[in-house]
Amino acid sequence: MFTGIVEELGEVVAKEDLVDAARFVIRGPVVTSDAGHGDSIAVNGVCLTVVEVLPDGAFSADVMAETLDRSSLAGVGVGSRVNLERAAALNSRLGGHIVQGHVDGTGQVVARTPSENWEVVRISLPDTVSRYVVEKGSITVDGISLTVSGLGPDWFEVSLIPTTLQLTTLGGAPVGTPVNLEVDVIAKYVERLLGAREIG
Repeated sequence: MFTGIVEELGEVVAKEDLVDAARFVIRGPVVTSDAGHGDSIAVNGVCLTVVEVLPDGAFSADVMAETLDRSSLAGVGVGSRVNLERAAALNSRLGGHIVQGHVDGTGQVVARTPSENWEVVRISLPDTVSRYVVEKGSITVDGISLTVSGLGPDWFEVSLIPTTLQLTTLGGAPVGTPVNLEVDVIAKYVERLLGAREIG
């Protein structure tokens, strides 16, 4: 489990395309400082398992074809910057919201509206996840826990403070950039439970 509070901007230093998977090597000295084989690290909101901790603060992780098909990681290459977060510890504060690292869909940055102290970013919203998104609710965009500040039939908006603009990939993502989306897991459980009640 994660909280959606990005710990550092990492860099993809190697990528090996395999038959039905890819192996990434990502440099992130903060998240690897106490990492070991089998630990979980969220990369742009995708929960990956550490295969090996390497010198210079890097780690390797395998990404299977299904994950590549369902997320924006397929388009990530050497030199790409990525948002990194270690799994949450039970004794730590929950700074964002409950994030699983399981991508529900992808959207695209469709507009950016800068202001003096923040920036509003509009992102396309797939039909498959739109019912889970509510204004003032939580959503994870590329691993960043954000509050929905505006909502339309096929889009939502988030307002980014200077810290988010400076310390995450979303700060410099131009229009057209694909992003990973994870909706609030509680909404999905509520829908499932209500559906079961209607059937019963």
